Amino acid sequence: MAITSTGLNAATNAEYATSTATEDKTVLGKDDFMKLLLVELQNQDPTEPMDSEKILSQTSQLATLESSENTNKALESLTAALGNSQQFSTVSAIGKTADIGSNAIVLDEGTDTTFEIYFPDEIDHGSVEIMDVNGNVIKTLDVGTNPKGVYQFTWDGTNQSGSSVTSGIYYSTASYTNPNGDTLKTRVGAYPIESVKFDSGKTYVKVGSSYVALENIKEVY
Repeated sequence: MAITSTGLNAATNAEYATSTATEDKTVLGKDDFMKLLLVELQNQDPTEPMDSEKILSQTSQLATLESSENTNKALESLTAALGNSQQFSTVSAIGKTADIGSNAIVLDEGTDTTFEIYFPDEIDHGSVEIMDVNGNVIKTLDVGTNPKGVYQFTWDGTNQSGSSVTSGIYYSTASYTNPNGDTLKTRVGAYPIESVKFDSGKTYVKVGSSYVALENIKEVY
């Protein structure tokens, strides 16, 4: 297995960072305070021993510091547990539908644009409508007869008369009929969740052929 120089540098940096964090003495811990107290007791003047109230005060401070450290550790463990719980909760969403909250598609004039639509029922026949920002249908695409699923469509950027339209944001929905004769609608932006991925502390769900950050999902149902 080859190891790239980037991987080696990353490992070295990580090791250096860990070493630096371990050797950092700018912050005193409970062990440091205990050592200071013992040194102070060992080097006190026998003729003028340390005041017992002062010893009790320092001991109390030491106990408070230790309690604070234990609380911080418990909070860190709780945070990690909650993070894992949230990840497992996201996994349970596989099979449900994720809605990104928009059916917009982007067109660059003179080029084709592709988009995907999920059909939750079998398709007997139907069409995809592409609309401008005013809701006017400027192009329709045939859906055909197909099983339910996610289908990709390509729009060549022309309207019904074959003329090119300008660059911009457009919107797409679909109207179709299933084999039972029911008239149904669907649109760009709502897809079944196929899988969940965790990467660099972020959660992504696979919708259609793409992974989308969980924070960009508006609704799961």
